[in-house]
Amino acid sequence: MSKSKVTIGHVFKTIVWPRRKHLLIGLFLIIISRLAGLVLPGASKYLMDDVIPNNNMELLKILLLAVVGAVLIQAVTSFALTQILSVEAQHLIAQLRAKVQRHIIRLPIRFFDNTKTGELVSRIMTDVEGVRNIVGTGLAQLFGGLLTSAICLVLLISISPMMTLYVLVPVIIFGLISLKAFGYIRPIFRERGVINAEVTGRLTETLGGIRVIKGFNAEEQEIKTFESGVTRLFQNIKKSLTSTSLVTSSATFLLGLASTGIMGIGGYMIMNNDLSFGDFLAFTLYLGFMIAPIVQMSNIGSQLTEAFAGLDRTEEILNTPLEDDGNVRTEELNHVKGDISFKNVSFAYEEGKNVVHDISFEAPSGSVTALVGTSGSGKTTIAGLAASFLTPAGGLVEIDGRDLSKIKLESYRKHLGVVLQNDFLFEGTIRENILFPRPDATEDQLINAVRAAHVDEFTDRFEEGLNTLIGERGVKLSGGQQQRIAIARAILADPRILILDEATSNLDMESEAYIQESLKGLMKGRTTFVIAHRLSTIRQANQILVIENGEIVERGQHDELIAKEGRYYQLYTYQARI
Repeated sequence: MSKSKVTIGHVFKTIVWPRRKHLLIGLFLIIISRLAGLVLPGASKYLMDDVIPNNNMELLKILLLAVVGAVLIQAVTSFALTQILSVEAQHLIAQLRAKVQRHIIRLPIRFFDNTKTGELVSRIMTDVEGVRNIVGTGLAQLFGGLLTSAICLVLLISISPMMTLYVLVPVIIFGLISLKAFGYIRPIFRERGVINAEVTGRLTETLGGIRVIKGFNAEEQEIKTFESGVTRLFQNIKKSLTSTSLVTSSATFLLGLASTGIMGIGGYMIMNNDLSFGDFLAFTLYLGFMIAPIVQMSNIGSQLTEAFAGLDRTEEILNTPLEDDGNVRTEELNHVKGDISFKNVSFAYEEGKNVVHDISFEAPSGSVTALVGTSGSGKTTIAGLAASFLTPAGGLVEIDGRDLSKIKLESYRKHLGVVLQNDFLFEGTIRENILFPRPDATEDQLINAVRAAHVDEFTDRFEEGLNTLIGERGVKLSGGQQQRIAIARAILADPRILILDEATSNLDMESEAYIQESLKGLMKGRTTFVIAHRLSTIRQANQILVIENGEIVERGQHDELIAKEGRYYQLYTYQARI
């Protein structure tokens, strides 16, 4: 996966500009709020120079009303700002999460083979959260702070140019330190996202494989692995905290120097009657109003840096090519007869290392093709090519005489049914799992599928029947019960093309007998690929392909291959002895 770095221009174009109305309203509210905040230092000057020396009660009332009005305006604008920008930021986060999930779920199977589930969850849920600092109050506060500082700078110059010049030197030094620090922090935040995803991924695996961990007494091993991950995360956070604390400490020191200088210069000017008490108080307050946004901007800068780092990783995912490339897969498949043919097909998971070599065979509509061979021979890869999970590196896989790599995946896979060796069941009820491919199926269609797969043989014993909760991945059911639910799901889907990958591997002898009858009905009239180690289950196949090292070494029907006394005969007689 290639690394990408999100630019300010890209963020402006894709995130800021489409929400310009919200941000402009937010900026307007920030300006109103900050201008209202300047009423207090201005009022303080008049209080010291005009009200107190002259005992002017009328002016005091006016000043008090002005300050109360300003405070009320600040409170109202702050509430409105949160409602407009913070809510919009959360809306954007929800949209981005949905966009990333939509993209990830359409990526090729091999992407998921190389990426941990927990890492992908982190990409979807965590990486996009930083945008709240761009669309939320962060960006508006940044612009509002700059504006406030600019206005205060003008007011400070009008009171005392010399004191203002003295203040600007440490402020400029602070700004340079901040820019340097944020440039250093961004890669740290980006690395944090990677570490966080790895730790989350491992934790997800640990919790999912808790039975294996306990079975091998490996709790301590997993605890150490997780502790190592969170320690790496801590070291990363520590590094970023060091940088941000440097910015904060430099702000404290430099602005402290500025305050000390102002105290000395201001005191000297007051004693020489070059500055009034009111002007000095106003200058001090205006200085606070100018410096506060600058210090706040350092925090906002850190948040924006974190947001950009998260967007870097989000963009990296969104740039990963989709499985169904709209520029290549352009053809619709409306009616499917079910003739599948492999023509000189080769495939490699790694470039230059083919696991399937120049394979050719025909699987006519309604036929059953059995794939036989030792583990790692290439059977599942061939089935994956037939299911369009994989795309050939060479040669053609055709459906009804058309190149499968040119067909839109959605239009092909709606005619496809798959039953895997370790089929996945979702948390929920048995009913929900069977209805998964066809949520709108009628009750009669559901019951027919349940009976055909002999699911009712065990659900009738459950108090809740089909509404029994099965737990995560179906952990409350036996392997055979899980497999029968998966088969019922395939029966309900009513596909034209069926892939059975060790579909009876988790069944006991009695269950297998039930299922074999069900599968005969399911396979009737459908193009079926069966991968089976139990060779007794494929005696009735129209053709058996014996796969060795990614090549077809024998083909024919059961009796023909037994008569040849070749590789199939060896496998079959070996199993018979066992």
